[in-house]
Amino acid sequence: MRPRSLVAAGLAAVLLAGCAQSVDPIERLGKKAAQRVGPYGPAEADGRPYRHWGLTSPLPAPPRVPARAAAGRDGLPPVVRRVETSDKVVFLTYDDGAERDPRFVDLVRELRLPVSMFLTDSVVGPGYGHFARLQAVGARIQNHTLDHPALRGLPYAGQRAEICGQQEKVRSRFGIRPRLFRPPYGTYDRTTLRAAADCGLSAVVLWSVAAQGERRELRAGDIVSVTSGETTGPTLTERTTRLLREIERRGLTVGRLEDYL
Repeated sequence: MRPRSLVAAGLAAVLLAGCAQSVDPIERLGKKAAQRVGPYGPAEADGRPYRHWGLTSPLPAPPRVPARAAAGRDGLPPVVRRVETSDKVVFLTYDDGAERDPRFVDLVRELRLPVSMFLTDSVVGPGYGHFARLQAVGARIQNHTLDHPALRGLPYAGQRAEICGQQEKVRSRFGIRPRLFRPPYGTYDRTTLRAAADCGLSAVVLWSVAAQGERRELRAGDIVSVTSGETTGPTLTERTTRLLREIERRGLTVGRLEDYL
């Protein structure tokens, strides 16, 4: 081969090798950089994701408390509206499972937010995968019945079917059996408590504050029900971040409800 041909062949080989290199952005960034990249782009350049969510500083870590069993009467689970504690914590809870905002998964993961999701099977429908992702980043999954009926006044067999049925549904989907139960609409009677006990639940959880992300008068120990399933207005992520800014403003942090009940 003539010298000119050899040079041309060498250039072609270099060009081909360059084209063969991956143009995948994750691979080109490298492993460490890739770990900072989520489905919505890289984390903040200064490594402080809380700023990305509108907070001025990280939320303080909640106190380390041993899991404790709430006290009931006559073998029935207690009904809890707020937690009696001197810890400067509030608790974030979400019902039904109608709103499946993918950015909410990022929020929970990046802020290590201890949230409790009370799921209803007929509302979640085919969306269990979304809640499996939430569970994987630290959310806890709890019971909110199979079909979301108002339970008060229903016969024992019907209430038990709703509550135990969702226990089994959650077990089959997530490999766990919930400990906490929230009755739809917050309505219940003694039959509800008996059915919940017979289904293996240790507490019936209501709420002391219903919030949609706006400012609320929050106190230590409040159980906050964050409305989900809104079709207009701010997303679930936006409502939660507004609430987090109010929690920060009041010198509180978010605790894990399951650690206190």
